[in-house]
Amino acid sequence: MCGIAGVLSHTSGAIEPAVRRMMRAMVHRGPDDEGYEHFSLGVDSGGPAVGFGFRRLAIMDLSPLGHQPMINQATGDAIIFNGEIYNFLEIRRRLEGLGCEFRSTGDTEVLLQALSQWGEKALDELDGMFAFAFYHAASRRVLLARDPLGIKPLYIARAGGAIVFASEVQGVLASGLVPDDLDPAGIAGFLAYGSPQDPLTVHKHIRSMPAATLEWLDAGSLAGRSPSRRRYWRLPATQPWCAEATAVGRLREELADSVRRQCASDVPLGVFLSGGIDSATMAALAEPDQGPPQTFAVGYEIPGMADETAAAAETAEFLGTRHFQTIVDNDWAIMQWTEWLKAADRPSIDGLNTYIVSGAVKDRDITVALSGLGADELFGGYPSFRRVPRARLALAAIAWLPRGLRRAVASKVLAAIPARRRAKAIDLVSSGTSAVELTALSRRVMSDDSMRQFGLDARALGLSPLYLAPEAHDVFAHTPRNSFEGVSQAELFLYMNNTLLRDSDINSMAHSLEVRVPFLGRRLVDYAGSLPNSVRHPKAAAPKHLLRRAIADKLPPSVFNRPKTGFTLPFGAWMFGPIRDQCEAAIDVLRTCSALDGSAVRRAWDRYESHPGQTHWSRPMTLVVLGSYLAKQTNVSGHEATG
Repeated sequence: MCGIAGVLSHTSGAIEPAVRRMMRAMVHRGPDDEGYEHFSLGVDSGGPAVGFGFRRLAIMDLSPLGHQPMINQATGDAIIFNGEIYNFLEIRRRLEGLGCEFRSTGDTEVLLQALSQWGEKALDELDGMFAFAFYHAASRRVLLARDPLGIKPLYIARAGGAIVFASEVQGVLASGLVPDDLDPAGIAGFLAYGSPQDPLTVHKHIRSMPAATLEWLDAGSLAGRSPSRRRYWRLPATQPWCAEATAVGRLREELADSVRRQCASDVPLGVFLSGGIDSATMAALAEPDQGPPQTFAVGYEIPGMADETAAAAETAEFLGTRHFQTIVDNDWAIMQWTEWLKAADRPSIDGLNTYIVSGAVKDRDITVALSGLGADELFGGYPSFRRVPRARLALAAIAWLPRGLRRAVASKVLAAIPARRRAKAIDLVSSGTSAVELTALSRRVMSDDSMRQFGLDARALGLSPLYLAPEAHDVFAHTPRNSFEGVSQAELFLYMNNTLLRDSDINSMAHSLEVRVPFLGRRLVDYAGSLPNSVRHPKAAAPKHLLRRAIADKLPPSVFNRPKTGFTLPFGAWMFGPIRDQCEAAIDVLRTCSALDGSAVRRAWDRYESHPGQTHWSRPMTLVVLGSYLAKQTNVSGHEATG
């Protein structure tokens, strides 16, 4: 896990200073080492060029042989790589059979040699999380690519005749080559969902490279030629039938193999452990070289909050792990809020808990941690897997009516329900009936009416009615054949990709901690994603039925009997209590944002403050987080960002 940065430009002398500024902005991603290399994109050494910059968090092959940018001495090819290739030993053996020789013991050189040998086809062989830039010396081109699920980030900007890319938005901005103008469409996506929606960011010139895509860049790219981007992976089509016993056995094997591969590390490794099935599965299957896994739990001494430390300790005792727990009180958590906002690479209302947990784990000198993220999306753990099918049935009878008429009727019929649920219910009734659309709407923070009051109209911004960019709909592998498939794809490619994975990366790397997600191993996802609904989610079965069966003999019965405990810090009480002044300052900044109606922002905040019980905490928090982010950008750039 590291930070990569690069600049392509005709102005060769400006490249290295820009890249080194980017590297300094991402020291937290790689405090152990840094490197820079310069490569020509043309026949003339003084012509267009690319600079590669790297910050290293040493995890595999801790020796200087793991230094990046890494150069293939036989071909002149080079790479900067953020992530891990979990099947690198198998790939290495194949390459050795072809005559390749290796100097290091890590995965970076294997990836470099694979790309030199097979070109972009090497991507079909990789099981890992990655974002990389590969310089192909023979063609003087650069290949950018991200892993299939988008676990590792990569941001790209085209501005001022240059192409800039980095692991973080702040890295791109630190280049000094990219204006920090705001994007109303990106801001709309953030307000709608509480996190920016790929490929948009809140910055006009910066885009998130979509997951599972590759793009070649060369001197012609600097002249404004259209990007040669393509998708190299999609979720496989669903099998028509599979015996459940067969699926259970195969899933058990794939899951154990994925965890085993992701335990490979030359530094200490731990496991995030809560009271649930997902993290307990990671702890049960983990086999790090350093001996029994170390597990970590965080509890909160905060009134009204659920505490899972006792459940985690019970699981740890059953599994025989070396278990540690950290207890956080209200005052300390509020202090962490401020640090979390400072560390934000982009605005998001999610991730404070990950920030706190990651800090506690890093304090124990752990550099790698396993997370159970991904299981809910693959195996049906969210309430959306039950609610969306019911909603589709209820809406089927009125789906033929025009959306405007449905909205008008719903506004009258639903007037009696509590205000905090009314707007979302009206949006659901007036929407389409596809599982993907209903799932996306269930994740909405701001309603359509709220968005319009802020001056944000989806159609005028070039967005879909869901406030998503048109490209966002390209991620779906195929038309879902049933509700379960539709919900699973929407949760994987929208909520998990845009919120959970991005916030997991940002908030763990703020502490120089690498988080791995074995449930998202490529082979495991390919297999689980191909299983029919009747196997993954039989009628009347408990949530995550197939996972429960596959792991039944590895965990104590109490794990399976516990209700799912989602906990949320008391953000509402904080925002209108001990951190009210800080929040008011953020709202004042947001009112000056030219992308929004400032008076509407003020009215919304006053309404939230006057009727806190009628508003879900996520709505005022969305405004506070965006205002805090804009304030930070103003302080960094020295001038106000504009829309």
